[in-house]
Amino acid sequence: MSDAAVAVAGLTKSYRKGKEKVEVLHALDLEVPDGDFVALMGPSGSGKTTLLNLIGGLDQPDAGEIRVRGKHIERLSGRQLAHWRSRQVGFIFQFYNLLPVLSAQRNVELPLLLRRMSRKERRERALNALEIVGLADRASHYPRELSGGQEQRVAIARAIVSDPALLLADEPTGDLDRSTAEEILGLLSALNSDHGKTIVMVTHDPAAAAYAKRTVHLDKGRLARAA
Repeated sequence: MSDAAVAVAGLTKSYRKGKEKVEVLHALDLEVPDGDFVALMGPSGSGKTTLLNLIGGLDQPDAGEIRVRGKHIERLSGRQLAHWRSRQVGFIFQFYNLLPVLSAQRNVELPLLLRRMSRKERRERALNALEIVGLADRASHYPRELSGGQEQRVAIARAIVSDPALLLADEPTGDLDRSTAEEILGLLSALNSDHGKTIVMVTHDPAAAAYAKRTVHLDKGRLARAA
């Protein structure tokens, strides 16, 4: 396996559905070079989100290797994975998962609570992340005071506040109107081109995939074609 930002080999994953074993990924191989922006596309049940979760260390494979920036994460314990995720990966989801009782700034600070740093440093890093996503003037606002697009920007700020090299996005614009979705996709593109973030994004939308540098198609747990 190469020194790509992400390299998986022979990746296999199955789940139990009652007494039936359902194989979601079948000996899949994929490399994502450092600085790439990849869109994962495919029909429902093709294994897109499963692959994303495995790359992010949220799940463990049945077989195969997952190497992220040189580290074999399939060999890590649960505690080691949690420590690794808090520093190496930023997650962006379709639903923003913001805590309604916290301001935008405090929501962004949450990942930093796992790190040894002062309250002042957490605040400075959160404000910097909010500035990058264009919401420095909304730092004290609560989720209920923000639009859907602004909430997703706060979620993106939370994903980048630890300065991870890898961002994993699962349908990040699935709950947004077209205009707002284009703003968010433009922001992701800027994070890739201007800030050097490697991005792997699951999407069903060809218009969203067009913002990526290339598209990988999955079908029934196998790589169908790449563009």
